[in-house]
Amino acid sequence: MAFALAGAVTPALAATTVRVVEGGEGGGPMTLSVDQPTIKAGDTVFMVHNDAVTEEHEMVLVKLKSPDATVHVVAGKHRVDEKQLKSMGEVSELKPGADGQLKANLTAGSYLLLCNIKGHYEAGMHAMLTVTK
Repeated sequence: MAFALAGAVTPALAATTVRVVEGGEGGGPMTLSVDQPTIKAGDTVFMVHNDAVTEEHEMVLVKLKSPDATVHVVAGKHRVDEKQLKSMGEVSELKPGADGQLKANLTAGSYLLLCNIKGHYEAGMHAMLTVTK
């Protein structure tokens, strides 16, 4: 029985886990951090934790055309225009202290993780992720 279990979880099939911590309260700096800025291409699980005390946060994963691609914030809305980006999925609004996860199959390239709740991206809630072959 133990042999069958060991065969079922071969490293080649294991997904990469990226831990994402979001934080920040209204009126102050906001943060979104990843525990590893570079990972290998393949199945990836994003384990997202909202470390805030009072603020809801979300995490949107987008693939960028290049590492220095410009991300536009819509004036007046204080949000990124997600229609202009290639979204790979999101963890919707997480209540303070809550956890969520997103599974995605990533190819080599540059990715941006961001919170797109009004004003949060502008307050610093974004992080880059590089995926290598």
